[in-house]
Amino acid sequence: MDLNLAVLIDGDNIPSAYVKEMMEEIAKYGNPTIKRIYGDWTNPRLGKWKNVLLENAITPIQQYGYTQGKNATDSAMIIDAMDILYTGKVNGFCIVSSDSDFTRLATRLREAGMQVFGIGEKKTPNPFIVACDKFIYIEILKKEDEEEDSTASNKTAKVTKNSVDRITAKDIRLIASTIDDVADDDGWAFLGDVGSLLQKKQPNFDSRNYGFQKLTPLINSIKSIEVDRREDSKGRKKLVYVKMADKPKSRSTK
Repeated sequence: MDLNLAVLIDGDNIPSAYVKEMMEEIAKYGNPTIKRIYGDWTNPRLGKWKNVLLENAITPIQQYGYTQGKNATDSAMIIDAMDILYTGKVNGFCIVSSDSDFTRLATRLREAGMQVFGIGEKKTPNPFIVACDKFIYIEILKKEDEEEDSTASNKTAKVTKNSVDRITAKDIRLIASTIDDVADDDGWAFLGDVGSLLQKKQPNFDSRNYGFQKLTPLINSIKSIEVDRREDSKGRKKLVYVKMADKPKSRSTK
């Protein structure tokens, strides 16, 4: 069953160019029944947002900056989030910001049984990232859109390539330990279970960060991991199992 999501966007902290891709991404996880964006709309800096709000049915919330150097937008978002929480109309939140000030809010919402998705730029501080159930870097959403445009220039392709993270030894160790955590006696683990546990261990883990649309091709690119595709009990689809290549097989007791 889809989650009913409250989407709260920090207009002072997120570029307007990402709205279309961002809303499409959010729709993968639930139904965005509440969509609000916060900022001082008298500020010319937010002018670009005004052109995309109607197209995406996002309600702008005016918040004046009463004190110089203080972010009134953050306070307004936090107050509204708690009000929405107590209405009981949603069972999940999507907080769109790169600001660590929302760390405590994400933690509090999860304590109340809400699923919390975070979306922000790669500069987002780690405390906010780990406070969410899942955190998505907004740059990879824009990158996907650029890749789909087959007429994109070589310059755009170069920018897209450079935005992809390299799989490090640390990433491989994380995947290996996760496989080991859910593996059977022979060292094989169902990839779906591996992906779920990876998300819990590291909310910002996303195969798209490394240039892969899905987890399976990412795993296929790692030479130290074996992949086995098995038919389900009804023979209708292939189930993917993985094992570290150096994992010894258990001996038969027969």
